[in-house]
Amino acid sequence: MDTKLSITIFTSFLFLASYARAQTKDFHVTKYGARPNSDITEALTNAWKDACGSTIPSKVVVPKATYMLKQIDLKGPCKAPIKVQVDGKILAPKNPKHLNGVDQWVNFGYINFFTLSGGGTFDGQGEMAWKHNDCGKNKNCDRLSMNFGFAFLNNSIIKDITSKDSKNFHINVLGCNNLTFINMNINAPATSLNTDGIHIGRSIDVKIYNSNIGTGDDCISLGDGSKQIRVINVTCGPGHGISVGSLGKYPNEEKVEGLTVKNCTLKNTDNGVRIKTWPGTPIISSVSKMHFEDIIMVNVSNPILIDQQYCLWNQCTKQSPSKVKITDVSFKNIRGTSATQEAIVLDCSSSVPCESVELKDIDLTFNGAVTTAKFANAKPTIKGKVPKHLA
Repeated sequence: MDTKLSITIFTSFLFLASYARAQTKDFHVTKYGARPNSDITEALTNAWKDACGSTIPSKVVVPKATYMLKQIDLKGPCKAPIKVQVDGKILAPKNPKHLNGVDQWVNFGYINFFTLSGGGTFDGQGEMAWKHNDCGKNKNCDRLSMNFGFAFLNNSIIKDITSKDSKNFHINVLGCNNLTFINMNINAPATSLNTDGIHIGRSIDVKIYNSNIGTGDDCISLGDGSKQIRVINVTCGPGHGISVGSLGKYPNEEKVEGLTVKNCTLKNTDNGVRIKTWPGTPIISSVSKMHFEDIIMVNVSNPILIDQQYCLWNQCTKQSPSKVKITDVSFKNIRGTSATQEAIVLDCSSSVPCESVELKDIDLTFNGAVTTAKFANAKPTIKGKVPKHLA
């Protein structure tokens, strides 16, 4: 682990240590009526209410056992730092209709100095929802709930938690500042539709460390307004890779700036590391300071991809190019195996070509043979070994 990363992780834990030494008041959900193999929605709601109102640091405890939980909103502001320690397994309703179309099954919001930990599992029981997910073709489809929503959290940590079989995205991060994910396990089968692992939007300084993510969609995805994001020591697969975007589809999107993806491994994913923007839309925006380094690919399709003609389910027209400007992007020391011969595709916009793109020390093979690269509206700086560019 490099020195900068060690300092970053140490700094992230300073606020935890500062109030771990202080007196902490525990609020056990069992004292609020929670019992194994029963619904704990009311007990957890009441325990949270009392803990959030505590003037000294507090901790809500869900002990080892299996519980059921309906949709729940746990919101601040709280009067002091607050933890939720989940040691057990919590099950969502199997039938997606029983969540009444809410965006998130478990939602934490408007909290400063919050910690969710304990090694517990949140099981979205999403199989029934995946079977009936036709949202790619039906704009009037039933809304499916994500496992988690983390909205407007500051100086907070989510660690040692498992998110399993979400009906939709596993985790949605919105409007957060200084939020760290550590030792996360996020899993759903490759056949689960639209189950992004961690989606980040309009948030600053979000870190994802030492985690395993395998889903039916992007392991990690960045929406508009994401800034200063670090993804370190993450294993991704199955899934669609680590993605910036898609961007440019909706009006009033904010720029994306500052992403570092380092020391990561992608296994059997549909894509590796990619940036994707929509064509044929009016939005004018930018993506800059994207850096991908020290990454291992294992049988990955499209290991390195910039796709500015991204058009899912034919929901757009390609008559006009993307207006999202991509600049200051580097791909360094990326090695392993590609599931396609074209290991690098930089398909940039003809309206705003990519600028300041660097490729350095890219060593990817396809069935034991050399791979190739394809560039459109991009003239990358090439250093070291890089797959041959075919005009």
